[in-house]
Amino acid sequence: MTEMPTISVTELVTAFKQVVEGTLPTVCVQGEISNFRRSGAGHCYLTLKDEHAEMGAVIWRSTAERLRFQLRDGIKVLATGGLQVYVARGNCQFVIDSLRPDGIGDLELAFRQLKDKLQQEGLFDTERKRPLPKFPRRIALVTSPTSAAVRDMLQVILRRWPGADVIILPVPVQGQGAAPRIAKAIRYLRHMSDVDVAITGRGGGSLEDMWPFNEEVVARAIVECPVPVISAVGHEIDVSIADLVADRRALTPSEAGELVVPSAESLREELRAGQSRMYQSLRHRIDRLRSTVDALAARRVMQSPGSFIDEQRLRFDELGDRAMRAVRQLLQLKTQRVQALAGQMDALSPLKVLSRGYSLTRSAGQLVTSVDDITAGDQLVTRTADGTIESTVTGIKKGDPA
Repeated sequence: MTEMPTISVTELVTAFKQVVEGTLPTVCVQGEISNFRRSGAGHCYLTLKDEHAEMGAVIWRSTAERLRFQLRDGIKVLATGGLQVYVARGNCQFVIDSLRPDGIGDLELAFRQLKDKLQQEGLFDTERKRPLPKFPRRIALVTSPTSAAVRDMLQVILRRWPGADVIILPVPVQGQGAAPRIAKAIRYLRHMSDVDVAITGRGGGSLEDMWPFNEEVVARAIVECPVPVISAVGHEIDVSIADLVADRRALTPSEAGELVVPSAESLREELRAGQSRMYQSLRHRIDRLRSTVDALAARRVMQSPGSFIDEQRLRFDELGDRAMRAVRQLLQLKTQRVQALAGQMDALSPLKVLSRGYSLTRSAGQLVTSVDDITAGDQLVTRTADGTIESTVTGIKKGDPA
């Protein structure tokens, strides 16, 4: 029996590595991301899986930094790369060289992810956005100084408001590294206290060309800008993240120029119209006052004031006489009423009763109404109609005196 050769584990795994890495070409794998994590060094580790199998995968930092969208569990992707064997552990993993979403472009997915994130933070809310100044003193344009967009904006601004003071902060508006420079220029506005409003944007192009205005760093800079910002990116159908967070969106760079300053000619027309309305209003008011003065002047009192005074004097004398007569009549009525009441009171007077033969007897100041009110020896004072009688009680009899 032939003896089989003996090899080490390292030799076995190395052979496995050579077979796997040397035989299998670069492939594009369709799968779903799970167990995603990012190491402190920036490398991304994940599992690619389908319904029946799964395999560990890695995206080195240099590749991960180029990804437009955010990786998370559950995203279906198309991963291009090859198998790699880690000899020290004998592990086989899939090294991803490029990655894109399955069924949707990576830029579109990145746009949706950032849009959802910023919307949840409330950065698109209308209540957060500031109004544009009606008469800005100085306007900052954050854009490429050589683009057609900046020429369009300058032409519109200076035509509408010839005295506008415009400053251009030159930045690239497409390509790698454009977004950080745009954000830096927008943040620089906080050091320019004389700027009232800013415009940032560019003309039309592909989604790739306009991508810097879909970067989070630019969106954050617009939100944090101390002055209102108008975003003018592409054409009407192009909606960027910058458009959504800006205080005002312009459909085109030319419209941004129309939004940022008023039209001097329109203002002149408004002033002329206002002047005309004011003149007409004053004319109508003067005509009404003149009619009032004429009506007053036509009155007899204004034409013959002496006659009016004489008439008023006679009228007042007549009113005085009528008042005196009314007072005398009222006094006579009141006098008659008092006399009638006096007659009624006199008829009910106790003195009248006494004059008819009745008397009032008091004992010790108290009116005597019964024999029980006195005793023998009491001093009595009897009041009659013409005087008083003082007496002493010598005896008391009850019952009918007759």
